[in-house]
Amino acid sequence: MLIQGRLSGLMALIIIFACIQYGLIRARRKGFYFRPIAGLDAVEEAIGRATEMGKPVLYSPGYADVAGTTAPPTIAGLDLLSHVGRLAARYDTTIVVTVGHANTYALTLEVLRNAYLTEGKPDAYDPESVYFTSDVQFAFTAATLGLVQREKPAATFYTGYFAAEAIILAEAAAAVNSISIAGTTNYFQIPFFVAACDYTMIGEEFLAAGAFISKDPMRIGSIAGQDYVKMLSLMLVLVGIVMRTFKNDWLVTLLKR
Repeated sequence: MLIQGRLSGLMALIIIFACIQYGLIRARRKGFYFRPIAGLDAVEEAIGRATEMGKPVLYSPGYADVAGTTAPPTIAGLDLLSHVGRLAARYDTTIVVTVGHANTYALTLEVLRNAYLTEGKPDAYDPESVYFTSDVQFAFTAATLGLVQREKPAATFYTGYFAAEAIILAEAAAAVNSISIAGTTNYFQIPFFVAACDYTMIGEEFLAAGAFISKDPMRIGSIAGQDYVKMLSLMLVLVGIVMRTFKNDWLVTLLKR
């Protein structure tokens, strides 16, 4: 006996797989056009401001791990750190980083070191500029607040996984007149970042920015494939609305199988 919903679930799985596979193939062959993301476009402006003022750049990918449910925003934050680190190395601008998890700390050191190597300035890389604070939420917050107050950075980046500490950190950057760029997938904290930061990358926009910076066809193609799935889902919803309006239950019956 066929369990209700199994057939439609199988069809959905096949369609999702096909969409993502198509996105991956297209990303390898042609690439994709990315619409401008204001927060990403403002990165060079922020680094330039810090360089002109002779002040450091402060960066934090949050206190979360690079595994589990917090992995996507944390990894996207490290992708953006690579970009920021290269610009800081290029312009000889000091960069300080706060990290709250041991696994993320190890990756952060490697990402920043590679950024300086890419710019041909390995001697300028200082591992002491990366501060391992604590994976306890508000211990990490207090350490980052102290660093903001001491260093008074001209540009501040909060891109990763952030929770209740988001508004506290954003206000701290505003208090020292720092241009601030934020990005997170935690939709509970996005309104606070939008209110207190100069630029905010919202949800999937932030993940797409990380993929765009990484230039990895696998990541770019998977994001494109997910967009195809969303478009198909929206079309299915609209078709279902029209059919139900005319009292046609064919689609509903199909999806129940």
